Amino acid sequence: MVNLLHLDASARRGSFSRRLGAVFVAEWRAANPDGFYAYRDLVADPVPPLDEARVEIAIRSGVNGVRGLAEMDEVLAAVPALSESWAVTRPLVTQLLEADVLLLGTPMYNFSVPASLKAWIDRVTLPWLPLHGKSAVVVSARGGAYGPGAPREHHDFQEPYLRAYFAALGLEDVAFVHAELTHATVMPFLAGLRRTHEASHSAALDAVRTLASRLPAGAPSRD
Repeated sequence: MVNLLHLDASARRGSFSRRLGAVFVAEWRAANPDGFYAYRDLVADPVPPLDEARVEIAIRSGVNGVRGLAEMDEVLAAVPALSESWAVTRPLVTQLLEADVLLLGTPMYNFSVPASLKAWIDRVTLPWLPLHGKSAVVVSARGGAYGPGAPREHHDFQEPYLRAYFAALGLEDVAFVHAELTHATVMPFLAGLRRTHEASHSAALDAVRTLASRLPAGAPSRD
């Protein structure tokens, strides 16, 4: 059974990234009727940002050479002051570890990821977190154009950041799908680029459908 974890990070309920993610999920569920699907809206149900206790958990993880949840539980059992933070963190880590495929729906805000997604990343990431063997799909929407050859190509800190993050944790199978120039649908000064946006959006829809039908075959079993 393939396990899909889907996270949405857009502040807009009707955003392009949410719609692209919904298309992926519909195709994936049709292809995997017996698959398990978990969802979290990181805006409606936000993850608490880092606090001192959560930072201390990471420190103790490294100092004690922790390599998994059971060892983390054992280390923290002797530190009641950290129990509340760990109670928030542990279910999120468990959910991520159980996933075979991670789907992130995220807009580009100020050239990078939204604070809602960054809070989740900061909360779940521990020195021992193993993501090798999993697959990730990032469906993003950008108000402007940041693809190869675009004037703002080098302003894209979203994809490079997420690639580096996943790679550092051993997850190399990452696919990015971007719908660009979404502001062309509402901004008068970008009206001349609406066809370019429409082509980008159409290509993104095709890409998420293809990925949703392909990933189950390549997704590995959980360790």
